[in-house]
Amino acid sequence: MVQVRIHGRGGQGVVTAAEMLSVAAFEQGRHAQAFPSFGSERTGAPVVAFCRIDDREIRLREPVLAPDVLIVQDPTLLHQVDVFQGLQPDGYVLINTSRSFDELGLGEITTRFRRDRLATVAASEIAMKHLGRPLPNAALLGGFAALSGLITLDAVAHAIRHTFAAKLAEANVAAATDAFASVRDELKEPTHAQAD
Repeated sequence: MVQVRIHGRGGQGVVTAAEMLSVAAFEQGRHAQAFPSFGSERTGAPVVAFCRIDDREIRLREPVLAPDVLIVQDPTLLHQVDVFQGLQPDGYVLINTSRSFDELGLGEITTRFRRDRLATVAASEIAMKHLGRPLPNAALLGGFAALSGLITLDAVAHAIRHTFAAKLAEANVAAATDAFASVRDELKEPTHAQAD
């Protein structure tokens, strides 16, 4: 079972991201579930959403405490909330930013986790280019597909089209495709090629 935890802020589409991820997994013939965890339900408040993906029926219903995947939609949370809590040693981390892990003050993370499973992508900027709004959720799913290989870009596109109306869907598919290419290119850089 792959367990995903998505951190962001209210209004960024965190819950929608988890739901689209579950639809993408289902599109690939897998079982999936998505659910949110709210504290204060207001725009800008920290929000966490979860997704589980498995080849068998999923009976767990509790929050994901030991994620295999961590997606951070808002990098301002990195030093406010312990987003890395419980992350599995071979876990994947994708952060919405144009900055590197070192520039974010997360150099220690690159020594604790597999460097080839850590990536950043400027998802808000990509979304702004395609949608005219900095909503990073669909772009991050495209980036996640490139980082992990656990879902395909085609499955992400299907989930986006299932979630949004036609024009908005195509803009989000374009954002996801750009983010996919960006992360794929980042993973080809020498620092990733030399990872253990």
